[in-house]
Amino acid sequence: FTVGRKNWLFSASPKGAASSAIVYTMVEMAKANDLNTYKYLPYLLSQRPDDKMSDEQLEQLAPWSETAKTNCQN
Repeated sequence: FTVGRKNWLFSASPKGAASSAIVYTMVEMAKANDLNTYKYLPYLLSQRPDDKMSDEQLEQLAPWSETAKTNCQN
């Protein structure tokens, strides 16, 4: 978080800082699971996760899922 801390210093609001932290987390989780972040983020956002999705549907969007690895691996 040391890298993020310097970047979040310039967030215009607490909500902006929270949003930056969420995106940072998504990128780092994708990298930790050996996914191409340039493929994973569009894949994730194109599915538009919401509160109506079942647990199984949400699990398929997780960076450690086989579905995500099939679509977004390096």
